[in-house]
Amino acid sequence: MHRSFLPLILLLSALASVAGGAVWFIQRDRQALVEQFGRERRAQLEEATRGVAEALEDLGDDLRFAGELLAQPGSAEEHRRELRALLEAVGQYRAIAVYAPDGRELLHLVDRRAQRMPRDPAQAAALADTARQALAGPPERITPSRPLADGASKWMRVFATPIPSEAPGGAGAIAILVDTEPFFAPLRLVTTDENTRLLLLGFHGHPAPLSDPELAAWHQRLGQGGEGLVPGLRTLVSRMRAGEAGTLRIGEAEAKRLGMGQADVVATFEPIRMRSEASWSVATLSSTRALRTHERMLVLRLSLAALLVAVFLLTFGAYVVLANRRAVALRESHRHAARLAHLHEKTQKILDHIPTGVLALNAEGRISAVNQALRARLPSTALGSMLVEVFPAAPPHVVQRLVSLVAATLEDGHVRSLHAEPLSLFNEKGHYNVHAVPLEHGDEDVRTLLVLEDLSNVRMLEDQLLRAEKLATVGVLAAGVAHEIGTPLGIIRGRAEYMLGKLGGAAHPQGRGLSAIIEQIDRVSRTIRQLLDFSRFQPAEARAVFLAPLVHGLRELMHIEAERRRVTLHVDVSEHLPPLAADADQLQQVLLNLVLNACDACSAGGQVRLSASRVSGNASEAPGLLELRVEDDGCGIAPEHLHQVFDPFFTTKKRGQGTGLGLTMVAQIVRNHGGQVEIDSEPGRGTCITLRWPVAAPRWEEHHAV
Repeated sequence: MHRSFLPLILLLSALASVAGGAVWFIQRDRQALVEQFGRERRAQLEEATRGVAEALEDLGDDLRFAGELLAQPGSAEEHRRELRALLEAVGQYRAIAVYAPDGRELLHLVDRRAQRMPRDPAQAAALADTARQALAGPPERITPSRPLADGASKWMRVFATPIPSEAPGGAGAIAILVDTEPFFAPLRLVTTDENTRLLLLGFHGHPAPLSDPELAAWHQRLGQGGEGLVPGLRTLVSRMRAGEAGTLRIGEAEAKRLGMGQADVVATFEPIRMRSEASWSVATLSSTRALRTHERMLVLRLSLAALLVAVFLLTFGAYVVLANRRAVALRESHRHAARLAHLHEKTQKILDHIPTGVLALNAEGRISAVNQALRARLPSTALGSMLVEVFPAAPPHVVQRLVSLVAATLEDGHVRSLHAEPLSLFNEKGHYNVHAVPLEHGDEDVRTLLVLEDLSNVRMLEDQLLRAEKLATVGVLAAGVAHEIGTPLGIIRGRAEYMLGKLGGAAHPQGRGLSAIIEQIDRVSRTIRQLLDFSRFQPAEARAVFLAPLVHGLRELMHIEAERRRVTLHVDVSEHLPPLAADADQLQQVLLNLVLNACDACSAGGQVRLSASRVSGNASEAPGLLELRVEDDGCGIAPEHLHQVFDPFFTTKKRGQGTGLGLTMVAQIVRNHGGQVEIDSEPGRGTCITLRWPVAAPRWEEHHAV
C-alpha cells in the first residue's frame, strides 16, 4: 500500500519544487516590477503637473503684467480699459480689484457675464483679505487665498501681488478672482485608471475638490488621532507639504483601509510651483493589483502545466486509494454525525439556561423554537406564529422594528443590532439589546435567530451608581459651601441684629424687614447644615406640622418674586387638612424650591398653583398620605430630561441661573420623610410635581407657623 503511494509522492514533490521555484523567481523580480511601475507613474504625473505649473505661471505673469500696467503713467480710465481687456481675454478670470497701500478699494471689475448678478460679499471680502496679505509680503510674490466656499464652485481662489512702488498712486496691490478648475484639468488624465486615486493639496495644505473623497476624508482624520492607522499616508502628506517629489510604497493593510483593495500601493508625488515656490502638491496612489494578478496568472499557468503532466498518474493513483478513502469517509461521516448530535444537544441546553431570550425563525418568518428564558413571557401559541403575533402587548411600531430588523438581516446576510433601545414588549417599558443573527448554513427550519437581552436591571444599577457618585460630589461641595458662606452670613446676621436693636425692635417701621432678614439668614444657615447632611441619608426629625399656616407664610415670601416675574400664584390649601409628619424648615424648603422653579418656567402672565388634598383610599383610623401639587403652565420639560431632573447638578437653566441642586434636595427631603415625588410634564403645556407626604399621628398634632 505504501509503495503504491511512492510515485505519487515523488510527483507531488517535483511539482511543489517547480511551483516553489517559480514563485521564488517571481518574488525576486517583484521589487523591480514595482520600481518600474513607480517610474512610469511618476513620469505621467510629471507630464501632467508640467501643464498645471505652466498655467499657474501664466496666471502669475498676468498678475505681474497687470501690476506693471498700473505702475505706468496714465489715467484711471485707461487703466480700467487695460484691466477690462485682461479680464475679457482670459475666460477663467472672474473679477479684478485694485487696492491702495492702506487697503482701500480703488477699482473693482467683474466679468461681463456676472455684471447683472448682485455683488457677492464673500468674494469681495476674499479679494480684500488676499490683497492685504500681498501688501504684507515681499515684492513680486504671488499670494493665493483659500478656496471660496460659495456654494457654486470650490475651485474659486483669489491671487494677489503687490504693485510696484513706482506706480502713480504709490505701492498698492492687485487681486484677481480665478476659477482654477481648468488649470488642474490635466491632472484628470492620470486618474483614468480605476486603480489610481488622486490627492491634490492646495496652497494652504488642504485637499482640493479634485482629490479622491476617501483620501480627503483620511487626510482630515490625520489631525484627529488617525495617524496610527495610516502611517504611510501621514508620511506622504508630510513630504507633500514640504514640497518634495518622489515615490513612496504603502503596505497592503493600509491600502485596504484607504479603500484601494488588498494590494500594495505605489504613491508618486510632485510639487506644482509658481516662480520656483511650491504652492500646490499632487500625488497619485496606484494599486499594484494588476502586477499581483499577473503573478497569479503565471503561477496558475505553471500549476496547470504540472497538473496536466500528473493527470494520468493521479487517475491511476485514485483507483488504488479509492477503497481506502471510502472506508475512511464512512468512519468520518459516522463520527461527524455523532459530533453533530452532541453539539445539538449541548447547544439546546446552553440556550435553555442562559438568561437572554432567543427566538428561532424559519424561512417563512414563523417562530420555530424558543428558549427557556423567553418561553414563559410569550403566549402558549408562540410556536408556529409570525413575529407580529407573539408580542400582543407591544405597540405595533415596536414589533414592526423587530420585523424590519429580521428582514434587513436576511437581505444582506449580516448581523443587525439595536443597542439599549427603550422597547415596550411585555406590558412594561424596558431597555433591550436586540440582535438579528442570520444562519448561513442553516436549514429551512432555522434561518434567523432573534436575541433579546433585557438591560433593565443593568440600567437600574448604573443609575444607582451614578446617583451615588453625584451624592458624594454634593458632600464635598457642601463642605466648601459651609466654609465659604457660613462666616459672611454670621457677619450679616450680627449687623442686622445690631441695626434692629438701634431701631428699638420690631415696633419700628423698618423693624419687620430686619426681622425677616435675620429669620431668612437663620433659614439659610439651617439649609447649609442640611446640605452637609444631604449625602448621609439621615432621617428627618419629623413633628406634626399644619400645612395651611406654612403655605400662607410661603405665599408672603413668594409674593414679591411672583410680581417681579409677572406670574400669578394661586394657593388652594384647606385649613382642615390633617398635619404632616415633617421638619417644618425642610418642608418649607421643598415647597419654596418647587414654587421658584415653577415661576422660572413661566413667561409673563403665567399661572402657578399650589394645592393640597387627602389621598383617597386611606383608612380614617390610620395615618395616611397628603398629596401636594405644584402646577404651572410654563415651557415644560423635554421627555429625554424627565429621568434626569432629580440628579445632582442637572439643570436646564442658563449658566449662572441655577445650580442643579434644587430638585435633588426636594427628592432627598421627601424620601427622608418617607414620602414620594412624581413629575408629569409636557413641552409647551407645563409641569405638575406631585408630593405624597405622610400624615402625622394624632399624638404629634401641634401647630407650626412659618
